[in-house]
Amino acid sequence: MQAVVLVGGLGTRLRPLTETIPKQLLPVAGVPMIERVLEQLSSHGVDRAILSMGYLPAAFVSAYPDGIIGGVHVSFAIEPVALGTAGAIRFAGRSGSIDETFLAVNGDVMTDLDVTALIAVHRSKGAEATIHLTPVDDPGRYGVVACDAAGLVTSFVEKPEPGSAPSNNINAGTYVLEPSFFDRVPDATTMSVEREVFPRMVHERTLYAVVDASYWIDAGTPRAFLQANTDILDGTRVVPLPGALTGGALVLEGASVSASARVTGSVLGRDVRVGDGASIVDSVVLEGATIGDRASVTDAVIGPGAVIGADATLLGNCLIGACEHVPERARRSGAAKAA
Repeated sequence: MQAVVLVGGLGTRLRPLTETIPKQLLPVAGVPMIERVLEQLSSHGVDRAILSMGYLPAAFVSAYPDGIIGGVHVSFAIEPVALGTAGAIRFAGRSGSIDETFLAVNGDVMTDLDVTALIAVHRSKGAEATIHLTPVDDPGRYGVVACDAAGLVTSFVEKPEPGSAPSNNINAGTYVLEPSFFDRVPDATTMSVEREVFPRMVHERTLYAVVDASYWIDAGTPRAFLQANTDILDGTRVVPLPGALTGGALVLEGASVSASARVTGSVLGRDVRVGDGASIVDSVVLEGATIGDRASVTDAVIGPGAVIGADATLLGNCLIGACEHVPERARRSGAAKAA
């Protein structure tokens, strides 16, 4: 089976990290997000994927010159302009000559969804599209979906006003689609699948859904990105790791940690240096970064090659960009953009 993977977003909520690194190339427990996504799809029979991209596309091509990601053969569809979710799916699907049932997924969603079962339901219903729904406590930030007893979608409301959501089941970003989807989206047209295409399918009674509460997280915010990492470290989600867990931390090859430093619930990338008396808690430190003596890093993501000065304090979902230098004794918090 083929899949379209949407990776074209700017990743604005993860800036400054995403000013130089596409969101889907950020590592989750030491493995780039896009590899985590495609490994999951590969386990359900996906053997080819088209990455629909527009932002920093050369980074993907450079990272995977052999065209294989997570065991899946990939091709790259680079949008000439931003086409929205529906336009991007059409552009990628047509570039990949898709002519049979296919998957479309958001490239920043980490999930253990049983994709095989989703496809089976889709085929049993004779649906034009079948989407994965997941229940959440606060549905107002998402596309909210209501279904009848047979799974036919009866209402699709994108980001409803507080108190008006028809259910607490949200669009979780994995779709099984028929090629007829392409006919719904005019060529070279910017269009939203959530706001335009799916509501039309609801009206025509061709959209079905499956509620599945398997592990799911949209890793596109600072807090969620950190959680996607810590969920793997604490065993909430079980996936392969590129190294051994030591004292609740994943320390990759070449990293050096002072004997007097404290590292818990965190990922240290390759060639990271952690100084005397430093503390790193529930954080991700990317390749080649340096954490100075007695620095305190809590709930933070440190970009590759960054330098955190001695006695500095980072907390509250703070993000530090690639090669950024944080002065000694500085104090930074990213709480305002964490959600």
